[in-house]
Amino acid sequence: MMYTFDEYEERYRFDAFCKVVLRHEAIDYFRELSHQRKREIQFNTLSQHETDKLCTIDEYPSDSDIFSVYGYALHIQNELVANAFASLPEQEQKILILHCVLELADGEIGGFVGMSRSAVQRHRTKTLSELRKNLESKGVKT
Repeated sequence: MMYTFDEYEERYRFDAFCKVVLRHEAIDYFRELSHQRKREIQFNTLSQHETDKLCTIDEYPSDSDIFSVYGYALHIQNELVANAFASLPEQEQKILILHCVLELADGEIGGFVGMSRSAVQRHRTKTLSELRKNLESKGVKT
């Protein structure tokens, strides 16, 4: 196939244009790499606080035990704590869930469970101290 001078000249200009574009792309690429190297630091130069920011822990609903009352749920991830909580009577569980999850006052909790404020307070403090003693005997830090 024979090319005329105009076709050859047009093809030559297109090739030259492509080479210029590719050369400038390479320059931009190496310039960007240089900027990245200036901003990057090695992991071993990070402080412990900065390293901790890079860590993430996945939490799944199946990793915790769920105790619910009146539509409110208390999630407990520690198995020993969950077992100790499960061993409590239902009334005490209700009081602690309302206290811990909703942060209700003793009088408000009494309205839910049908007790006086002072009775709720006695049950709550007694149950929490029993839980604490139970867990400390099993070696769990409270």
